[in-house]
Amino acid sequence: MLRTVKPKNARSKRAMEARQPKEVEDARIAIFVKGTKTGEVLNGVMKDMMALKRPDAISFSKKNVIHPLDAQNTASGSSSMSSLEFWSSKNDASMFVIGQTSKKRPNDLTFVRMFDGKVLDIVEAGVENYVSMESVPGSKSTPGHKPLMHFASELFDTHPRFIQLKSMLMSLFNGEVVESIYLKGLEHVISVSLAPTPATLNTTTESATPLPKVHIRTYTTRLLASGSRIPRVELTPMGPSMDLVLRRHTNPDPELLKQAMRRPKLKKTDVEKGLGKKRKNLDVDEMGDLRGRVHVGKQDLSRLQTRKMKGLKAGAFEDGGDDGAGDSGSDDDEASNKKRKLS
Repeated sequence: MLRTVKPKNARSKRAMEARQPKEVEDARIAIFVKGTKTGEVLNGVMKDMMALKRPDAISFSKKNVIHPLDAQNTASGSSSMSSLEFWSSKNDASMFVIGQTSKKRPNDLTFVRMFDGKVLDIVEAGVENYVSMESVPGSKSTPGHKPLMHFASELFDTHPRFIQLKSMLMSLFNGEVVESIYLKGLEHVISVSLAPTPATLNTTTESATPLPKVHIRTYTTRLLASGSRIPRVELTPMGPSMDLVLRRHTNPDPELLKQAMRRPKLKKTDVEKGLGKKRKNLDVDEMGDLRGRVHVGKQDLSRLQTRKMKGLKAGAFEDGGDDGAGDSGSDDDEASNKKRKLS
């Protein structure tokens, strides 16, 4: 358990407030952990998955004795759970990807999802037919861009094991919640499909029938001209590509899952209210900005206080003399001045 630390300055206070629960959470931070033994395949898989997850990814380069799916009464199992909770609280992370290989379970990849500093659920899978990102020629996507995820099977909505896997992959790669999507910002697609499903597979309950393999492929997108506003999209293999074989798993605790699925009621802003219905003297322009019209009573401009000048005072040009007489007098003065200069 981490001890409670009081902030010493405003900067540390803002950092602690950023870790507090929010109405709309930030992107999940994932920690990639190496087990006691990892081979070349797992090292490449974790490296490529980190490239897709950046910048919300943390790598633990040292080897760790961690077995989260072992029995809770064993020393290794209890220490692994406490280590995950400690790392989650210290790094503000809610996802773990653990790589470990053994004779019994080669190229084993374990996904761990956290909630409120506790382990929510775990999915274990074996990696097969791995193709690295470096071995695939062509351009790569920009780190930090939100991917488009495609799940091509009905089992992702009906079978409990694949529903859990879909939710786990969505939590890992989904990124930040956005209100609108910029078409050119979709640079890569993560496609998840299944091998042919056995006829004896029960789609509603978990059975002992071997589950079909999961195919994960990653593509970059190219927007080409189509003669209309909607461009034609081409997919080019980017890598990595791999097949996953589902192994062990743990179901989430019902009470903890209920708290994790709870959604707070968001506060509606004035802009959202203006977009929802027409209100008097309020309008929303094309950019989504709310504009209001203010009505002011009739003003008497004759009483408006302005700059005080002699020329603007009443009666400044009112005098008893004639304008023509004044002009002739000025001409006589000019003539007398000329005579003086000549003399």
